[in-house]
Amino acid sequence: MHISSGRWAFGFSLALLTAVLWGVLPIQLKQVLQAMDPVTVTWFRLVGAGGVLVIYLTVMRRLPDFRALGRKGIALVAVSVAGLVGNYVLYLFGLRLLSPGTAQLVIQMGPILLLLGSLFVFKERFSLGQGLGLAVLLVGFGLFFNQRLDELLGSLSQYTAGVLMTLLAAGVWTFYALGQKQLLTVWNSVQVMMVIYLLCALLLTPWAHPLEALQLSPLQGWLLLACCLNTLVAYGAFAEALAHWEASRVSATLAITPLITFIAVAVSAWLWPDYVQAEEINGWGYLGAVLVVAGSALTALAPSLLASWRARQGATAAV
Repeated sequence: MHISSGRWAFGFSLALLTAVLWGVLPIQLKQVLQAMDPVTVTWFRLVGAGGVLVIYLTVMRRLPDFRALGRKGIALVAVSVAGLVGNYVLYLFGLRLLSPGTAQLVIQMGPILLLLGSLFVFKERFSLGQGLGLAVLLVGFGLFFNQRLDELLGSLSQYTAGVLMTLLAAGVWTFYALGQKQLLTVWNSVQVMMVIYLLCALLLTPWAHPLEALQLSPLQGWLLLACCLNTLVAYGAFAEALAHWEASRVSATLAITPLITFIAVAVSAWLWPDYVQAEEINGWGYLGAVLVVAGSALTALAPSLLASWRARQGATAAV
């Protein structure tokens, strides 16, 4: 079982960096998807990130030793690869049909599902505070979709399909995150990500169309490169954060990602209105987004907050 190193400040910094990079990513991807299909975009991101890591580990003479895996390790790699491929591709199909802010808010269910999965895999307890956090989150989603609840519940429109695909992407991401965390007991985070990236790219190769890159405008080409670098840095930071900090606290930090996306969309729409459209959400919708973030953070942090409160109560009683 993986045990965090205890370097919480470093883990927090890495988790915060991940949240910022994931927050701006859907804005970049939305532009690239205008000229390239989701599978090919994903293939480029994985090949680019995996290729850089192969070069780095070769130079450092730290390529992973597959003999250390064993049967359990091989199964964990397979689960992680399937989860990441499914997450990448399904998320992009959903993003095609949704705005960046909406897609990022729905994908926020990923860390929540990771937390719920940790309850079973890492034997964590589900507290009253976590239940309250989930309730706040669900109320937040209701408020966020207040303008389109009838459409979501009453018809299978493109918007509904986009939400469902993104929810499914969040679900399969949980398998990746849980498997990846356990692989840290065998390899370091860079080795884990190199193997997962390259195997994911190999899996997608039959359906990728690399020549679509020739159809990109110069701006879209630079944004595709930015997406590849984002993949490399963000998931590397996420993997390393899990090595130094508890999964629940990493999840709580990642909860702010949708707010970063909404801020980034607002700023981008103001600076580049020809390329980025502002979110069409009313005041209740923005309040709902804040509640989703607050609920996510509370759900993740409730056990730690309760433990701290009990420790203070115990210290007071002892005095």
